[in-house]
Amino acid sequence: MTGGDIAGLIAAGIFAILVGLLAIPLVKLGRVFDETSKAIRDLGENVTPLLEEATTTISESNKQLGRVDTITSDIAETTGNVTALVSLFAASVGGPLIKVAAFSAAVRAGISGLKPRGKRKK
Repeated sequence: MTGGDIAGLIAAGIFAILVGLLAIPLVKLGRVFDETSKAIRDLGENVTPLLEEATTTISESNKQLGRVDTITSDIAETTGNVTALVSLFAASVGGPLIKVAAFSAAVRAGISGLKPRGKRKK
């Protein structure tokens, strides 16, 4: 064997060791890709039920909001009716009550004017 043959064998051995060292990270990278594809598959299987539940929840929430809207409009109508009733009561009873109060104040002032006044102290 010549020196070139020995150098070629050494280079081939080093190349084999280098390939062996590079194979380990490549195998680990392959495992990472396998786990990633498995995780994506599991996610795809689990997302569908979650989306169905979310759709059901949103549908039920919309029904409840419709009911709340109906209740709110009924309360607004009732409030308007109560306001109109109070205004009517104030207009029909308030005016005469003010007149009765003014009359009773005038009568009281008149009666107090008829009473004799006591002697004033000096």
